[in-house]
Amino acid sequence: MLTAILMAATISTWRFDLAPQPTAPDRIAVQPSQTYQPGGYGFEPQLTPDGYAFSAAVPEGLYRVTVRFGSAQAGRTTVKAEARRLMARDIVTAPGVYQTRSFIVPVRGPALAAPPANAPGGAAVVLTPQELASRTWDDRLTLEFLDHPQVAAIDIAPVEAPVIYLAGDSTVTDQPSEPAASWGQMLPALLGPDIAVANHAQSGETLKSFISQLRLAKILTTLKAGDWLLIQFGHNDQKVQWPQTYVDPETTYPAYLKVFIAEAKRRGAHPVLVTSPERRNFRDGRIQDTLGAYAEAARKVAREEDVPLIDLNDASRRIYEALGPDQAASLFNDGGADRTHHDNAGAWLLARAVAAQLAEKAPDLAAHIAPEFRTFTPDAPPMSETDIAPSLSASRERPRGD
Repeated sequence: MLTAILMAATISTWRFDLAPQPTAPDRIAVQPSQTYQPGGYGFEPQLTPDGYAFSAAVPEGLYRVTVRFGSAQAGRTTVKAEARRLMARDIVTAPGVYQTRSFIVPVRGPALAAPPANAPGGAAVVLTPQELASRTWDDRLTLEFLDHPQVAAIDIAPVEAPVIYLAGDSTVTDQPSEPAASWGQMLPALLGPDIAVANHAQSGETLKSFISQLRLAKILTTLKAGDWLLIQFGHNDQKVQWPQTYVDPETTYPAYLKVFIAEAKRRGAHPVLVTSPERRNFRDGRIQDTLGAYAEAARKVAREEDVPLIDLNDASRRIYEALGPDQAASLFNDGGADRTHHDNAGAWLLARAVAAQLAEKAPDLAAHIAPEFRTFTPDAPPMSETDIAPSLSASRERPRGD
């Protein structure tokens, strides 16, 4: 098996067969007992018949993953990548019937090119302890297969493709553990197979800290002409009690948004502003305003800079009010005790709102959004869509920020 690992590491494409079958010379038969080893491939801990994670060591970059679903048994498979990024859901296969899906997964590490002598900057993104333990920043591509998975084969190959980069906070990031979830980690499942979502958002972040911790610098190392940069901040930026990162909605908040926009435009990329989803605070059946000044500031900057705006603040209000206080609580983390962070259901609905507005307001991006997800009515949220297979990892720790 070690020989197979070394041979596979020298070629650009991994070709794995997970189901018992004759294996072609250029493919690797993976036994259920094969655990992941650094620099190689294999199953991660928590391997069960109803869910498992498989990893392969790859350099930083974009990878097209092609999965052949099916076996002699009936299956229903949901696929998540890295830190629970939803790639495909509810792939149903009858016994002996196979189907193939592909999608693109970005893999990254925290390293940056060291700045020249005497120049400011750093050699790595400043990561939180949670991120250090996350699959987002490690040295491998991880795929999680959930529900009643039946997977026959996996191919992983480097690819060049357009990328949607996400810069934001806890309501955008790839939350690493159930039950918390964010719209950014649901977005890939709403797109076609020829575009990637690189989610650089992180819990607790602000416009200022995203710069000072070199997260924006990391995005700019690979952001290229024709890519998109979605920018959503506000929940933490508004906190006066965080004096090092507080920004005023009338002055410094617009100024920092314009920095992000300018950096994207300078590289030929397309910046898009996203207003922050509201917190779930009801009074007399209506959502109370906690982010309105920041949402309005983002709208104004979008007009001034002539960039698209996704009004998630408005869409989130309409979704919650359409459901009412009791049912809206089912969209939030910790059984609704958390009024800021969502669960899978809430994250899915917000991602639906984002995708539909992108289809309308970013015409060059519309073709990459799956046709069935190009429209969405916040006043009639489709709750029948929100049952998403949970991941293997769970935690009661609340995401940073509020």
